[in-house]
Amino acid sequence: MALNQAPTPAAPQNGQTTGRTAPTYEFCRTAQWSPEDEERILEPYKYITSTSGKDIRTRMINAFNLWLDVPEDKLAVIGRVIGMLHNASLLIDDVEDDSQLRRGSPVAHKIYGIPQVINTANYVYFQAFAELSRIKSSDPSTDLNSIVIEELLNLHRGQGLDLLWRDALECPSERDYILMVNNKTGGLFQLAIRLMMATARRNIGLNYIPFVNDFGIFFQIRDDFCNLCAKDYATNKGYAEDLTEGKFSFPIVHGVNSNRNDRSLLSILQKRTTSPILKDHAIAYLKNRTHSFEYTQRVLYKLECQVRGELEQLGGNPGLEAIVDLLSQPI
Repeated sequence: MALNQAPTPAAPQNGQTTGRTAPTYEFCRTAQWSPEDEERILEPYKYITSTSGKDIRTRMINAFNLWLDVPEDKLAVIGRVIGMLHNASLLIDDVEDDSQLRRGSPVAHKIYGIPQVINTANYVYFQAFAELSRIKSSDPSTDLNSIVIEELLNLHRGQGLDLLWRDALECPSERDYILMVNNKTGGLFQLAIRLMMATARRNIGLNYIPFVNDFGIFFQIRDDFCNLCAKDYATNKGYAEDLTEGKFSFPIVHGVNSNRNDRSLLSILQKRTTSPILKDHAIAYLKNRTHSFEYTQRVLYKLECQVRGELEQLGGNPGLEAIVDLLSQPI
């Protein structure tokens, strides 16, 4: 019998029961979320966290705690939240960029598929909020959730511009690029330190965000430069992967804007090429024609000096100085 033909039990009359127990569907009461299901849907996340990255954010959190003295239990929660948000955002980034490698291994969506990876990343975003609910700020008027929401909005604004420029083949100005980086890359740096500032026991009221912003810009421009020049990036991400992704990274922004009449670099970006020959041509163009690598190195030196100067003004910090030293090594 079809579902729409199932007999309808006669309704009791005059407030009397039928004398029979109403049928029930047992699984409505017994179906529960299991640890096995949890483990299965988190596989893409566990996969990406199984390979080590630069871990700059963790080192930065530990270094900042020399200044802020966040209670150990709260610091551990903040570290976990930042790690969850960072790795979940990488899962999404790799899908949006159609990347092939992450940290020297195949990207998660090439193994688990795009739908599963997107769902897992979104699930981890909400898990991060659940984790954050375990702690409170030092000042009752400061809402930690609001800080996370604000910086996640900034992150998605920055990522949105990055994708828009790529897909529209629209090269931004250098100023617009810096604005994008401040939102996208700087967002998680800012989030970590803002959460620490909100739970600090020392140096309460000091604003470290200008330093964090400059550090984030320094970090991203260096990352852009390494993507096109550094051999270890070719191993971990693929040779000049930003060219394959069609990304307007800092050297490419300078190269395109240096000569708007020459569209050869734009044409290579539009092709999303994997050809080593075309990539070699683009890199030679940036190096020898527009001198974009030289310009990028000059900007990196200025940013390094700026960041070191701000560190000195803030009283010095051996952990942060060690991170800047690491990022300032010749590429």
